[in-house]
Amino acid sequence: MAIDSDAEQIFRENYAQELRKKKQSELEDERKKVNQQGMKTPGRRGEAIKHEEIDKEIVRRYKLGQKKLS
Repeated sequence: MAIDSDAEQIFRENYAQELRKKKQSELEDERKKVNQQGMKTPGRRGEAIKHEEIDKEIVRRYKLGQKKLS
């Protein structure tokens, strides 16, 4: 994982907040959209950040679900 510039860090934080507001089905749709965009323009830093943040959000939700079951 590369060190983020200030602009990338702001983008990452804003995108993470946006993802937290989405329902699970919307999150899955967002992943599909990012994957499609990544195929069209591979190697873009924005798509890499989006993939990382979607993965983090999925893990966060999974952990919250596990805590509720305990």
